[in-house]
Amino acid sequence: MKSYIQVFTTTETKEEAEKIAQYLVEQKLAACVQITGPIASTYRWKGKVETAQEWLCLIKTREDLYDKVEKAIKELHSYETPEIIAVPIVKGSSEYLSWLDDVLV
Repeated sequence: MKSYIQVFTTTETKEEAEKIAQYLVEQKLAACVQITGPIASTYRWKGKVETAQEWLCLIKTREDLYDKVEKAIKELHSYETPEIIAVPIVKGSSEYLSWLDDVLV
């Protein structure tokens, strides 16, 4: 049985989020990428607490495509260490999951 995931990444600008989304969908590595923001992020970086405005990408894909998705994000991303986190999709409508399969590599 195929496994599906949602990958999260954040970007500094909406344009960068859109570039990543466009590439992943065009390459059939993601069926859908939703972009939301701006969001407020507070994090520790190089010993200091930082705050930033960011854009969140919610990437729907299959688990077997994760390595390619991660590689693409790293190549397109401006951050030194971008957030790239995947969580399993435990349940989903059969129609939606079938659509994921239809549009992915």
